[in-house]
Amino acid sequence: MSCIRGDDNLQSMLVGTIMRKIKSRTWKKQRYFKLQDDCMTIWYKSKKAGNTHSTFSVSDVEAIREGHQSEVLLSIADEFPADRCFTLVFHGRRGNLDLVAESAEEAQSWIRGMRKLIENLENMGEREKLDQWISDWFKKADKNNDGRMNFKEVRDLLKMMNVDMNEHHAHRLFTMADKSQSGMLEDDEFVLFYKMLTQREDVLRVFQEYSGDGQKLSQRDLEDFLREEQLEGGDIQQLAKQLTECYEPSDTAKLLKAMTFDGFLMYLGSAEGSIFNPKWRGVFQDMSQPLCHYFISSSHNTYLMEDQLRGHSSVEGYIRALSRGCRCVEVDCWDGANGEPIVYHGHTFTSKILFKDVVNAVNNYAFKVSKYPVILSIENHCGVEQQRVMAQHLNRILGDKLLKSTLDGKAPIGLPSPEDLKGKILLKAKKIGSLEDSINGMVEDSQTAEVSEEDEVAEIDDDNLHRESRSKQRLSKELSDCVVYCKSVHFSSFKHSRIHSKFYEVASFTESKARKHLREAGADFVYHNSRQLTRVYPSGFRTDSSNFNPQEMWNAGCQIVALNFQTAGEGMDLNDGLFHQNGSCGYVLKPSFMREAEKRFDPEAPQKRDGYLPVVLTVQVISGQQLPKVNIKEDSIVDPLVRVEIHGVPMDQAKQETRHIENNGFNPVWYDTLRFTIHTPELALVRFVVEDYEKTSKNDFVGQYVLPLRCMQQGYRHIHLLSKDGTSIPPSSLFVHIRITDLE
Repeated sequence: MSCIRGDDNLQSMLVGTIMRKIKSRTWKKQRYFKLQDDCMTIWYKSKKAGNTHSTFSVSDVEAIREGHQSEVLLSIADEFPADRCFTLVFHGRRGNLDLVAESAEEAQSWIRGMRKLIENLENMGEREKLDQWISDWFKKADKNNDGRMNFKEVRDLLKMMNVDMNEHHAHRLFTMADKSQSGMLEDDEFVLFYKMLTQREDVLRVFQEYSGDGQKLSQRDLEDFLREEQLEGGDIQQLAKQLTECYEPSDTAKLLKAMTFDGFLMYLGSAEGSIFNPKWRGVFQDMSQPLCHYFISSSHNTYLMEDQLRGHSSVEGYIRALSRGCRCVEVDCWDGANGEPIVYHGHTFTSKILFKDVVNAVNNYAFKVSKYPVILSIENHCGVEQQRVMAQHLNRILGDKLLKSTLDGKAPIGLPSPEDLKGKILLKAKKIGSLEDSINGMVEDSQTAEVSEEDEVAEIDDDNLHRESRSKQRLSKELSDCVVYCKSVHFSSFKHSRIHSKFYEVASFTESKARKHLREAGADFVYHNSRQLTRVYPSGFRTDSSNFNPQEMWNAGCQIVALNFQTAGEGMDLNDGLFHQNGSCGYVLKPSFMREAEKRFDPEAPQKRDGYLPVVLTVQVISGQQLPKVNIKEDSIVDPLVRVEIHGVPMDQAKQETRHIENNGFNPVWYDTLRFTIHTPELALVRFVVEDYEKTSKNDFVGQYVLPLRCMQQGYRHIHLLSKDGTSIPPSSLFVHIRITDLE
């Protein structure tokens, strides 16, 4: 209970509070909420006696929003004041919990208390996290709530935890852990039982290979390991000292400058022992190059929460995408009632939201996780009147954040950089005349002009080659004036662009069009993208909002590759994997051979480029730890296999699998080695997928992790697996050995 000493907010949460849970304007019910004694679980139930209760863990909560910061709370804003309202946002795809407290003080108490608990959790070390995880399981399995477990309860728990263990072995461990010899395990005895159960033979083997006496690693032993296995550079002596200081639990060992097996295990399970190199976690790239030299994390149909025929449109879509580091969001605008433009997927049954609510959400969330610019990709179907209203909302709500003129007021010769545009919101839309004309005051003040309409719905017909003449659309000068560096234009050909196009013009392609150009003229596409921005979006036939593979488009240097952020799967895994580096800021610098126009890189023929240096990636998949249970069926245990996929230029696309291990999701051991030759390492992403082998049907997904080859650490590493929607599932991991060598 040490977490609450002297904290009034947590004290009052332990006592509990009655609050209203709000689901809609009409569904507002009182619930009793209370923090459990473990300071990790929130429990709530309705006031009626005998009703079942619900719980959720503090670790499930991603953020707390104060005030009317969700659609549901906005809809009842006239009834309950903002200072009594707050929203709990959960990781992954779970819906929000909207609450109204009885008073502003009680709301503050919960808001501050929850934030404190989340902060405590984030500051927890790996060891405490593991202990917490074990004791969460203990609570789940302690059916009669007496804080103790008999052998049968322990056996059922092992099944829940994906462990298929023979009775005899489990009983032997049970007896060893039952220090009090009561035939029952108490909480701390269970932790001991669990640790004996998870003895890491695979790590012990490595430890003993480097340990002089088999008991500890001396400073010299550890240095040898870091140099020979982990291929660490720099001051190895200093690094060995730091790691011992940080991860060694035994003070005696620290005095001897030595590391015990426990310390070694802690190091290998930490961020420094993980496969992703912590050096590349923060912003480390040059952010002062022109915008077109970066890949930009981009979302398609951002307003949708589900599929694009009947899905629910929501401001939440924008908040979620921006909170994931997305830097280009899409806004489909149509004329709405009462002169207010609306946002939805035109001509479908998706619900509608107000344009001004979208702009408000962007204003509030644009720069919470990244300070680099946000691009609003406007698809405009509004008449001139409501376009003026759009321009008014943009100016009024965004104020100085909205970029209205070139940075120095002069006619520029190239695109500014993410660094130059920090804190700015750019509009990508149609524009009357050229940027140069606007700067020199040459655009007529006639309030409207005609431009050809660009519409994703029309693009479907393009794919079917029903070419119609493009319809003309009237554009208001006010909206046109909000467009500076991202003028939407129709694409004719690479040759035409090379001669005529301006650096601030942006063409959009459906995935199928982009693929066609890629195959027919890969090097021209790469060259085009070294000079200006290109947006690629999913085909209109994907009514289920599925995603294409973005890697193909990145291979051609396309910057704005728009994905359905609301749809989990391979496409979003790759997007998260690419953009996890560089501070998750939403901008990743393209390799130099794609930025320099004279280099003429062709993704179809990577071996022809200057500086061609292929590598061999060798992955030894050693073991897995506590893989999540896929099948809810009581007695099913996972039969896991690991697939390693390379996503890169066409020559590099490859996948290989380990064998599957029967009935062991708890600590499967493979020691299988997979080898890949990679011709363009600068563009390669590596995806690890764990699946549950099914003989007669498609394998079930268990977990995944993606990272750029360039961000990989070598040697013995853990891969901390993520769920289907990209959230972490501790303590599930893979243990691997990585080597990257030049191709002989």
